[in-house]
Amino acid sequence: MADRKLFAGAAIKRLRRAANMTQVALADALDISPSYLNLVERNQRPLSARLMLLLADRFDFDPRQLVADEPGGGVSGISRRLADPMFDDLSIDRTELEEWLTAAPNTAEAFVRLFDNRSTGQRDRAPDIPDPVQLVRREIERWRNHFADLDIMAETLADELRLGAADLYGAIIERLRVKHQLAIRILPEAVLPGTLRRLDLHARQLQLSEMLDPASRTFQAAALLGEIEAQAEIDSLMSGAGFQEKAAQRLFHRHLTSYFAAAMMMPYGRFLRACEQTGYQIDILQRRFGASFEQVAHRLTTLQRVGARGLPFFMIRVDRSGLVSKRFAGASNASMVESVHRCPLWALHRVFERPLEIQTQLVGLEDGSTWFTLASAVQGIGTGAGGHAPEFAIGLGLSADMASTMYHARGMDLSADSAAPIGLGCPACTRAQCPQRSAPPKNRILKFDERETGLTPYNFVSD
Repeated sequence: MADRKLFAGAAIKRLRRAANMTQVALADALDISPSYLNLVERNQRPLSARLMLLLADRFDFDPRQLVADEPGGGVSGISRRLADPMFDDLSIDRTELEEWLTAAPNTAEAFVRLFDNRSTGQRDRAPDIPDPVQLVRREIERWRNHFADLDIMAETLADELRLGAADLYGAIIERLRVKHQLAIRILPEAVLPGTLRRLDLHARQLQLSEMLDPASRTFQAAALLGEIEAQAEIDSLMSGAGFQEKAAQRLFHRHLTSYFAAAMMMPYGRFLRACEQTGYQIDILQRRFGASFEQVAHRLTTLQRVGARGLPFFMIRVDRSGLVSKRFAGASNASMVESVHRCPLWALHRVFERPLEIQTQLVGLEDGSTWFTLASAVQGIGTGAGGHAPEFAIGLGLSADMASTMYHARGMDLSADSAAPIGLGCPACTRAQCPQRSAPPKNRILKFDERETGLTPYNFVSD
């Protein structure tokens, strides 16, 4: 993969100020000149690998954090926000954005915060009614979808239960029965129509639908145990989030209990070791931990424990229409997760036709980044309109320069030249002459030639 220069002046300046150090003091600690540090902080010089390691050692942090800490998510993050129709008449190009980030990174960050607070991503909502889904998602991403206290407690509890029984589901049932006087009962679908789980406190029962597979039954039982035994930790996280709207509170509570359940099924230490031993081979991880593809995929986005980090995956779940129902960027800083639209050339949208297969693809975005992605179709529980079972495509990915140790990437050429060029959806994509284009890019002037007909009706002026 071609080398990309890393400019991280704003992040380094924040680290220095948090440590209450002057440029002279930090330069002395790093054995560089104050003038060179000044150029790095002003993004006049890229961050070298040597300086990155020295900073990581001095401040004890993950070097990948520097990329994720670009103001406003960097050029790609701000570009996504400028794709809003309100900016259509401005025609701001990439060079102008780069100059803005270099000259005034804090004002760029301020713009992003103001934009995100004013717009939750759903233009059909009234401006004074916050979108609970977006509010919760921002809180999850603020934590990078890693809640250390919940992870530690779930891991300790899972190890304790494992000492008494090899079967986690059976151990959870026994724990609920003995310690909390709660029984689990599997009921016919006709008794629980349209419901997967019901807690009947009068009967002291967790009632589960017979439609749940073994992995889902374990997950639901573990979630209930987390609600009870991790209540203090969950309440602390809820309080810190400070949600005013009930819907946001409940959605975040559901995410935290689900997080605890996954952390019990796939305890951090054992799961990370299994990932590294198998090269993150998903089908083996599923069998070893009794989990579904989706559960494993979600768990892979959470491996950010200090001193024991896994690969920084993102995850996205879409239906056949392309509508997103789950998205977790984790520590990946992937613009593919944040974008409103997606590219049909991404293999994520082709997995419905081959549901039992994990499809891999190396993709390249317009910003020069390349990503190794995996995708597979999964089937939900129940039936919808017309009696059809719900279907979703699960996409996983990480930066291609980190994928070489993965089982699923063996034998693949991970260089940028081998990447399939895709965009972030037609309105945000400026790749010329793409025959798949369905809409013109925003902020581009259309060109017309009455004597020629191109592959697409939307020919436009490039930068």
